[in-house]
Amino acid sequence: MAATDRLNPSALRRTLGLVRPHLAGQRLLLLGGGALLLLEVVFRVLEPWPTKLVVDAVTRSLGADLSDGGPVASIQLLLACALATLSIVGLRAVCNFGATVLFALGGSRIATVLRARVFEHVQTLSRGDHRSSGSGDVVQRLVTDVGRLQDVAITAGMPLLANVVTLAAMLGVLTWIDPAMALVALVAVLVFLLFSRRSGPAITTAARKTRRSEGNLASIAQETLAGMTHVQAYGLEEERARHFGGSNLKSLHDGVKAKRLAAGLERRTDVLVGISTAAVLVLGGARVLEGAMTPGDLVIVLTYLKTAMKPLRDLAKYTGRIARATASGERVADLLDVVPSIVSPPQPRGPWPVRGELELCSVALAYEPGQPVLRHLDLRVRPGEHVALVGPSGSGKSTVGSLVLRLLDPDEGSVRLDGHDLRELDLRWLRSQVAVVAQEAVLFSGTVEDNIRQGRPEATAAQVEEAARLARVSEFTDRLPDGLDAPVAEGGANLSGGQRQRISLARAFLRGAAVLVLDEPTTGLDPDNVALVTEAIADLALDRTCIVITHDIDTARQADRVIVLEAGRVTWAGAPEEAPLERILAEPDGVDGSSTGGRLRSVS
Repeated sequence: MAATDRLNPSALRRTLGLVRPHLAGQRLLLLGGGALLLLEVVFRVLEPWPTKLVVDAVTRSLGADLSDGGPVASIQLLLACALATLSIVGLRAVCNFGATVLFALGGSRIATVLRARVFEHVQTLSRGDHRSSGSGDVVQRLVTDVGRLQDVAITAGMPLLANVVTLAAMLGVLTWIDPAMALVALVAVLVFLLFSRRSGPAITTAARKTRRSEGNLASIAQETLAGMTHVQAYGLEEERARHFGGSNLKSLHDGVKAKRLAAGLERRTDVLVGISTAAVLVLGGARVLEGAMTPGDLVIVLTYLKTAMKPLRDLAKYTGRIARATASGERVADLLDVVPSIVSPPQPRGPWPVRGELELCSVALAYEPGQPVLRHLDLRVRPGEHVALVGPSGSGKSTVGSLVLRLLDPDEGSVRLDGHDLRELDLRWLRSQVAVVAQEAVLFSGTVEDNIRQGRPEATAAQVEEAARLARVSEFTDRLPDGLDAPVAEGGANLSGGQRQRISLARAFLRGAAVLVLDEPTTGLDPDNVALVTEAIADLALDRTCIVITHDIDTARQADRVIVLEAGRVTWAGAPEEAPLERILAEPDGVDGSSTGGRLRSVS
């Protein structure tokens, strides 16, 4: 998902392509804003004409013989022109305000829809798909980069279109008044386009580097905050600060370069506007002296030139903003272009009453080339059987759990449920048939009931209460003033490890799935909580196919069968009372994830 430094000529088209599908839903807002912008252009063109009338009328009153006929100055004429100016300026302001509000509302709605689309897409990606980008960088793309797309399509794009229309209209009026004056403005426009063509790609490239640096910075901050307990416990504050500071400095340098390039384009445009104004003063003054133009015409030309040059200034200003937003758009497009590696088949097998038979048939899997985690693993779990997977760290136990949930697909072989390859099943339906209790219970901010209900959102209040009772959650919520409505902080920080684990078990009870995967469910708990969680697991595993991944001897002995994994293979299988669990679980882990002691006897 990483962007390259090379400028992609179609970057802007690619960015606009993200926004285009969502424009139709905001058609009325955008059309209304466009109509008001066009009216604003009309009022901009009309704005200097009352001034021209006053200047020419006053000049005639002072005795000048102007080439065109017209009224002399009077109080009535002055008042009429003053009222006309106030009306034109007022109406232009109203149109500008209305257009700004409509475009801002439309842009915000489009950004909201696009952000939801990106978020839904991110949730479909597997762990392997996420491996190339840190979570902080993905959040940066989702929140900040999507917001900046409004600058391309709405905040900058629509006003830019209005400025182009204004420029074209004023060049037309200038051509009608005096073609020579129009030629001066046209030359200024062409010179600006040359400046912009040379500066635009450099600004976009610098902006892309800035956005990537900011994404890396967000990832460092996110992982540091997530591991703050570890950072403080090991005194890593200074080391993490240096790491953050280095990325922060790079982000600063990249950002300054992008802003310097954009500012350079804006200042060159200011100089261009000054030169154009000076040329009009000389040429226009001479034309007035020749009688080819009236003083009022010169006022209109100068006003139009100033007004026509404002779009050029805005073009320079918006070029930098569009470049930065285009870089953000590319990052969002890169994220949306990642095709999920694990998806439902086009025509999945229909659902059936799941018995819970699991088979891993000659499964091989490697996270990195040349570093296999599972080596042609064969494993069968009978319906309703309670199996304990034990073995050294890195032997592939948790990987087996991920395969059952189809969070991963094997490189070779197949994983089957009731004889059906998981790749033939609808992904959402498959996962609804499996309940998971992980070592680290994942809780979200909300209430205890909210977190339990995630097991089955449509469950009734009575069903949630029953699940809480079976998982021994009620033993601590009954003592709380709010009961199941007690608040849960982010990550369950206001609960103990045992309380978090029991809430996770309550989700599994509520889900009522035929297959249960428990990954180190009692690790890190105190003896009292181990006892409560173990009791709840025993109730939960009744009449369900249960795979428990554990290093705990007591937990393993409660299983119907113990399977030992070492270096990605089954090296022992049998009844818990026959398993040499003390030796298996006491041996230190080898460098390759296998035991440093003698290998266990393989049981066919």
